[in-house]
Amino acid sequence: MPEHTSLLTLVLAYVKETLSDNAHHIGDSLIGNEPANWQSFEPIGASLCVVLIILVLTLMVRRGLRQLDEAVIPEEHLTIRTFFEAFLGYFYDLSKSVMGPERAKRYYPIVGTSAIFVFISNALAIIPGMPIATSSLNITLGCALVVFILFNAYGLAANGLAYIKHIAGPAWYLWWLTFPVEVISLCVRPVTLSVRLMLNMSVDHLVLGIIMGLVAVLVPIPVMLLGCIIIVVQTLVFTLLTIIYIALATEDMAHH
Repeated sequence: MPEHTSLLTLVLAYVKETLSDNAHHIGDSLIGNEPANWQSFEPIGASLCVVLIILVLTLMVRRGLRQLDEAVIPEEHLTIRTFFEAFLGYFYDLSKSVMGPERAKRYYPIVGTSAIFVFISNALAIIPGMPIATSSLNITLGCALVVFILFNAYGLAANGLAYIKHIAGPAWYLWWLTFPVEVISLCVRPVTLSVRLMLNMSVDHLVLGIIMGLVAVLVPIPVMLLGCIIIVVQTLVFTLLTIIYIALATEDMAHH
């Protein structure tokens, strides 16, 4: 029991320190007082590594698709091409089920990009000691802010002033009450989206590192399997919420 308590205490202390450090770095960055150090560039380097991996994989897939006669035939074994087809196809079908085929095709670039970036960033957590982009609040908040800006822009482009009226609520005489509440609700979305992803990946990477440090043979395997589940679930949650936010913002509000 004391060992479990000490491990839980260590995890909670790490989460608290991570949140406070990220908030401190963001505040110092805004006012220009943060000193330059290599640790502050680690999340950026990890995210650039993820982008490089995605570019290399997409170039490999594109090279395999140049011959159209062979590209239409599914490959028998699991390859990079079949992985991309299955992975992106799943989230495209998910987008169609939520927002319909027309909007899914229009807004899928941001959905697919979010899915593949978050998945590969999370997947690097399997490698002990590897810097994880999605374990930094700076990176996850940046991703969430991109989603936040785009779904609001999509909503304005699709509905115009009706999008603003929808935020103000159906009763015009209560706009002074409903509008601030809805704006706060919208602004909370990127915060919850980023903090949820960051905390899950940070704690998963921390627990795996602790167990690997204690017993490096066989024992960490169940934890790594659990980490694989977390990787998939967090990718699904982030992408699904992105799809839902875009669907809510771009639905027809003219008759609402």
